[in-house]
Amino acid sequence: MVLMRAYPLRNWLIGSLMAATALTAPAWGSSRGDVPAPAALISAMASKNMDQSAPILVRVFKMESVLEVWKQTRTGRYELLKSYPICRWSGQLGPKRKQGDRQAPEGFYSVGPRQMNPNSAYYLSFDTGFPNAYDRAQGASGSALMVHGSCSSAGCYAMTDQQISEIFALARDSLAAGQRAFQFQAYPFRMTPKNLARHRGDSNIAFWRQLKEGYDFFEATRLEPRVSMSGNRYAFNLDSPAEERIARQRHAEEESRIAELITAGTEAVRTVYQDGGQNAIFTAMHGNSGLGDISRPDALAYAGREIVVTPGKSWIAGLFTGKDQPAQPIAAKLVKAAPVAVEPRREPVQMAAMTAVPLPPLRSTVDAVLEMAPAPLPPSRRSDTPFDGELRLPPALAPMSGSLPILPTSFAPRKLVLAHKVDL
Repeated sequence: MVLMRAYPLRNWLIGSLMAATALTAPAWGSSRGDVPAPAALISAMASKNMDQSAPILVRVFKMESVLEVWKQTRTGRYELLKSYPICRWSGQLGPKRKQGDRQAPEGFYSVGPRQMNPNSAYYLSFDTGFPNAYDRAQGASGSALMVHGSCSSAGCYAMTDQQISEIFALARDSLAAGQRAFQFQAYPFRMTPKNLARHRGDSNIAFWRQLKEGYDFFEATRLEPRVSMSGNRYAFNLDSPAEERIARQRHAEEESRIAELITAGTEAVRTVYQDGGQNAIFTAMHGNSGLGDISRPDALAYAGREIVVTPGKSWIAGLFTGKDQPAQPIAAKLVKAAPVAVEPRREPVQMAAMTAVPLPPLRSTVDAVLEMAPAPLPPSRRSDTPFDGELRLPPALAPMSGSLPILPTSFAPRKLVLAHKVDL
């Protein structure tokens, strides 16, 4: 910051000149920005047939809270060099739409030398390039959305200082060697058919299906897709017609697989956050990490909750492995894939006329709400009534007729509203 006391005019001119210089050329001249890539990383490049100066490509996944650095091998194709757990990102799954919404961007961006900042207030940083042409066409607003250090986010992807030092060095070396800009791909989650099928009811699904195409192009060929716009949407191409045919075939197969999963009755969910998340590696540190001022730590307790809005076709009888011991299979279904919690707790889920089953630490207050509803479902209808935590079972279910509490009130930190209310 330039202080304007004794010489306000002179300092104003100096500040203006510094700002103009920063916009026209990178300034690696800080000790942080000049730190070389670690020897272990250089050794990894050699083992993967990569030159240190070869181009890079960066991908981030919000839900998994992972940043990947890919590097071009001597074959011309990219290979994963290293994955980094994201220390903090803010907002919800979905693109950034307006200034101040705390959303971290999603989409395809280009990062050149001018966007690298070795003098960042957040240790080191690079600007993602938001808004790109697609964002502007949607009327999106916002600026200075970075990947940086310091583990604090308001629309950015925040890493630890050590991580951003490595990432910055990799980008700096590639740009200095002649890469005009590296591609930055930001996704809500890994774009697998299952994830797309499960999130089909999300309001962002049409946008995510666009990102899926670019994701498939890269997955199929390990070549950087050329990104453009066609009809107000993303369009993807490859320089080689043969490689593009391979990519489009892969995308068609993936689209078919999504349709199959939906037809087969895959549950539809919404994954919600109070204000973003972080990788479970950092969550497990419980504040004893030395990461400094983590933004909104209170919100992390409610990060990544899954709300089932359209149950799958699984019928409760399918959860039983035997007639005499129904409790354990049900409990296993309720706690499937439970991630690490901010404050681990073990609480029982009370089941009618059954033994209480202890749960491992849960990040999500809902993992299988309505999982046991029979198929087909009644016609869905919007309900703004908070879910009371009970699923009424049909009398035909002899040993469990009555009410099965899925969410004890002690285990539900806030009320949940479902898009579908099912009365059995």
